[in-house]
Amino acid sequence: MQTITREALKKKLECGDDFALVEVLSPQAYEEYHLPGAINIPLGPHFDERVLQTLRDKNQEIVVYCSDENCSASPTAYKRLKDLGYRRVYDYEFGKHDWLQAVGKA
Repeated sequence: MQTITREALKKKLECGDDFALVEVLSPQAYEEYHLPGAINIPLGPHFDERVLQTLRDKNQEIVVYCSDENCSASPTAYKRLKDLGYRRVYDYEFGKHDWLQAVGKA
């Protein structure tokens, strides 16, 4: 699994890189707080179809995240995206708890 660090993700956001940042937690968790520019595609029974409708370019860079390193949602989403043929997928494995501790609500 390819991962991305908080520092690398922060730099991508600051530079305005073209990539999809995807929170895979519930809509409620997303509404409570999400990383800047993130979209919400919750892991669940309709994940694959929502991904295919939303992220049409399988060469686009995608970063998935969930709550923290103990959460299995982003590693599962990573695997599903790879199985669907997406080539440039990264997991921000420490998730939004790490982001909030280091960066705060931006």
